[in-house]
Amino acid sequence: MSTPDSGETLVRRYYACVDAGDVAGLVALFEPDAVYCRPGYPRMNGHAEMAAFYSSGRKFRSGSHDFTAILDTGGHVAVHGEFHGELHDGTPMDLRFADFFELGDAGLFSRRDTYYFAPLG
Repeated sequence: MSTPDSGETLVRRYYACVDAGDVAGLVALFEPDAVYCRPGYPRMNGHAEMAAFYSSGRKFRSGSHDFTAILDTGGHVAVHGEFHGELHDGTPMDLRFADFFELGDAGLFSRRDTYYFAPLG
């Protein structure tokens, strides 16, 4: 019998899929009824809404994530890092982010909340 992957392993796989544009791979890391909350977007519920977001709704054309810290409690994983990429119009974008993932009973993500460091003025 295989043991489930750690939360940190799943998180690292998730960001590798995002950076590679592997929508099917990243969606497969979430439970079918998972929730994703991200600033500036309506709450996403389930695989279909997440796949639509990553296929055509995301404002970034490409980029990569670098991690400052990953904290794995077993049921929750917190990530702090930087994203370096570009928007669809080619404008470069560099930002700091924090993500919080919850793991469900199946050992997949049941929830993700994203936060960005952005000026309010």
